[in-house]
Amino acid sequence: MDEETDVQVVPCPRHVGKKSRPFFRVQKHANATRSRQVNDPFNYEHKYAEDPPYQEMGPYARLWKAFLEESAKVDADKVADWTDALDILLVFAGLFSAVVSTFLTQTFQKLEVDPNDIAVSLLYELCDLVRALNNNQSTDIIPRFKGSPASIFRPTRTATWVNGLWFVSLAISLTTALVAVVTKQWIHQYVASVNLGTPRERCRIRQFRYMNLQTWQVPLIIGLLPVLMHAALGLFLRALLLWSYRCIRESVLRHRVSSA
Repeated sequence: MDEETDVQVVPCPRHVGKKSRPFFRVQKHANATRSRQVNDPFNYEHKYAEDPPYQEMGPYARLWKAFLEESAKVDADKVADWTDALDILLVFAGLFSAVVSTFLTQTFQKLEVDPNDIAVSLLYELCDLVRALNNNQSTDIIPRFKGSPASIFRPTRTATWVNGLWFVSLAISLTTALVAVVTKQWIHQYVASVNLGTPRERCRIRQFRYMNLQTWQVPLIIGLLPVLMHAALGLFLRALLLWSYRCIRESVLRHRVSSA
């Protein structure tokens, strides 16, 4: 029992002549994990240097740097959507206002006395007077023209409604374009870069702008602008239907009179 016995370790036949690989596998896995952590854009612990002790909320803390980077991404996506919507709205408002103005220049004449109608009426009266004189008749029997400038001109109800609706539609369209331009200026000021000051000061400036943007309800205003344009388009189409109905009815009556 007291004698020392030599113990010989005999390797397993299955592992004889084979290299041990677990260590290299663990090392390879650790290197891959470390590379993923370094390349991860959201891993700010590796992206920015560690803050000194008791400086985690200091002016140059990596918290503010991470906030600036994330807020810049969010603001860029948000502003891009707003800008595209406002650009399309401005183009549509400009074209729509031009179309409405063209129609108004033609229908606005129906709200005042037409000089051509007065001239035609005077020519008819003059012809009647000449005919009466040639026939040795009294000119008192000739009806006088009642379309003098002192007479009261009353436009048709359809012309009044059509011009009123188109004027309101044009006013809404121009107001929408004006608000869209002002909103684009607000957005430009919101995303204007601030390169001065510490990261903490830049974060405060960005938050101050964001809070004012919410106070003035800029997202709500951008969402309501298409609604205003839809309302203007609806008024324009309503007036266009009234005007088309009036034109068709007058053409039908004229055709009946000429046929009779």
